[in-house]
Amino acid sequence: MDTNLIYYTLILIFLITWKLLFRKRSKNLPPSPPSLPLIGNLHQLKQPIHRTFHSLSQKYGPIFSLRLGSQQVVVVSSASGAEECFTKNDIILANRFQSIKGKYIAFDNTTMITSSYGDHWRNLRRISSLEILSSHRLNSFSGFRKDETIRLLKKLSRESSEGFTKVELKSMFLELTFNTIMRMVCGKRYYGEDSDGTNPMEAKKFRDVMDEIAKFNLGTNVSHFIPILRLFDFSSGHKMLIKVGEKVDEVFQGLIDEHRNNKKEGSNTMIDHLLSLQESQPEYYTDQIIKGLIMVLIVAGTETSAVTLEWAMSSLLNNPKVLEKARIELDDEIGQDNLIEEADITKLKYLQNIISETLRLYPAAPMLIPHLSSEDCTIGGYDVPRDTMVMVNAWTIHRDPELWTDPTSFKPERFNNGATDTHSLIPFGLGRRACPGSGLAQKTIGLTLGSMIQCFEWKRITEEEIDMTEKSGTVMPKAIPLEAQCKARPIIRKIFCES
Repeated sequence: MDTNLIYYTLILIFLITWKLLFRKRSKNLPPSPPSLPLIGNLHQLKQPIHRTFHSLSQKYGPIFSLRLGSQQVVVVSSASGAEECFTKNDIILANRFQSIKGKYIAFDNTTMITSSYGDHWRNLRRISSLEILSSHRLNSFSGFRKDETIRLLKKLSRESSEGFTKVELKSMFLELTFNTIMRMVCGKRYYGEDSDGTNPMEAKKFRDVMDEIAKFNLGTNVSHFIPILRLFDFSSGHKMLIKVGEKVDEVFQGLIDEHRNNKKEGSNTMIDHLLSLQESQPEYYTDQIIKGLIMVLIVAGTETSAVTLEWAMSSLLNNPKVLEKARIELDDEIGQDNLIEEADITKLKYLQNIISETLRLYPAAPMLIPHLSSEDCTIGGYDVPRDTMVMVNAWTIHRDPELWTDPTSFKPERFNNGATDTHSLIPFGLGRRACPGSGLAQKTIGLTLGSMIQCFEWKRITEEEIDMTEKSGTVMPKAIPLEAQCKARPIIRKIFCES
């Protein structure tokens, strides 16, 4: 390296360190654990992050602060604090932290999840609400969700036709959710025996890119928070992001070009619909906006629903009385002559309670997507300066003994009297930046879980309870993939044998 470059780099590091150590501080920042020069509290970001932040909240209080390199962070771990964030401060906290990951993987932070609050985001939200995730659009894709659920039931029935058989459910849930979303987006199945003519190499390439995106989460690249390190890129994380970003752009642009060049009469996929809108409003529906919309739907709508289904089935297997009660409700309301339909879910109150309790104990995104303050504000009486990253620990709020009786136990009955306070159960976030895909997630999870309970008997592999340890990641998966034993119930023979 050139001697002058080393010299100027050392001066820059010194100036940044001096600024961090002696900068003017707000009068009343939330309490904070001791930090180190330059890196701040980065060394304390142990996985899983939500448990690390939970431990810190027990010591420093439900609202505490951290310094991640040059970035000020406030972590909120109480329902009252979350309410204050998303009511009084909802507009102030509507911005997003502009990460390097978002720059290269999320089309320069222009997607609905990563973009800053403003006209561009409002346009994306409008498109999403009206053209992608509206009740009408979701209902038009109900056939895909039903078909993928039936494919799962047929696969399970083939494996359990001779009595109780061991099955591995994680891969099946991922296959179901991924294929469901992809059929909505582009009309293709990428997993399973029947890929509807999809090129196997194309399918593998797409799945590999999704896997690479999932590897980058908070703390995986410290240059997010210490910009000077980008000059060195010791771990090659920056280069990896650039490479993955190029693959992401190539894959999604390929899908758009394919549909643009091979228009099919009557095709109802999301890409086809957005391209038709592009013809009349090209300034609103650019290729980059379309790529961002479908990427968010795929990334946010596949693994989250799959892990929720896995947590739900794990919880039911560890609580056989709850499983039996759910089966009785299905038999009473639906019977053994007809498969459950999406329209039936609203009358299956106990099934809905099970889903709510699963989302409470095992939220797919235990740390909601970080917000960024656009101006100075206060939370819980503490000063929160402008450009502070604000993170809400939904996992801790969902297990707060002041809000929930016996908070670590799986008890769907706690929801018998209907929905709880909106700030106590926040698996999809709150406020104007809340997840717009909650309706799709509820439909997918409800239909799949209800069908599996209705059509099969379930039990654990051994007498020991299912291990409920979670694995690290932005989305909270189980550390040990779920295996269980299932046996087909009479409805399987009646329906599938006749068909």
